[in-house]
Amino acid sequence: MDLYPAIDVRAGKVVRLLRGDYDAQTVYDDDPIAVACRFADAGARWIHVVDLDAALDGSDANLPIIHEICAAVPGSVQIQTGGGVRRAADAHARFAAGASRVVLGSAAVERPETIDELAGTHSGRIAVGLDARGRDVAIHGWTEGTGTDLVTLARRFDRPGVGALVVTEIGRDGTLAGPDLAQLRSVLDAVGVPVIASGGVGSVDDLRALDERLAGVIVGRAIYEGRFTVEEGIAACSPSA
Repeated sequence: MDLYPAIDVRAGKVVRLLRGDYDAQTVYDDDPIAVACRFADAGARWIHVVDLDAALDGSDANLPIIHEICAAVPGSVQIQTGGGVRRAADAHARFAAGASRVVLGSAAVERPETIDELAGTHSGRIAVGLDARGRDVAIHGWTEGTGTDLVTLARRFDRPGVGALVVTEIGRDGTLAGPDLAQLRSVLDAVGVPVIASGGVGSVDDLRALDERLAGVIVGRAIYEGRFTVEEGIAACSPSA
């Protein structure tokens, strides 16, 4: 299981939101590129970069930052990026910026054929972001519930060409209260595509408690607030931990 340290970018700064609430923001750093380099130096094989402005309004103001991050880290470090990727053109722009994998969330719910198209042209490099409160999938920066069932949607994208499903429990995100193990298990039991967990990790014990079938786990606030280091997180995610 890979550790994916997270860099959430808003107005050019590294921030974290509480349960996706844009009014509950904490700024952790003014330099996303420097943060990415520190994560890379610590041994991260993947870094997860989210454009929160794009997630909210579809803007591309942070695209140059994503490009700079991709250019600054060693070639052995891969960048997974999401937030506001609603059309195939948005995904192409992230790939052109140097991203290894692009995450689409709202588009998967509203226009699933976009995933089918991209999975065909960029096989293995597309991830579907499934952000949910329990089993209710939300879109547009988590501001709108859809009534769509998480597991039903996961099965829809359990297909060749999809590189991963990124499953986020919105109610746990940024809380450090631990991941929703039951929610993750329900998705893992339903699909064969790799699943990446997101939301709630607050300790290395939380990492060790995750299902060994997971391909990865995204961690943000716990790292920024010193609950554990990237190196400690990587060690806890290893099979021998």
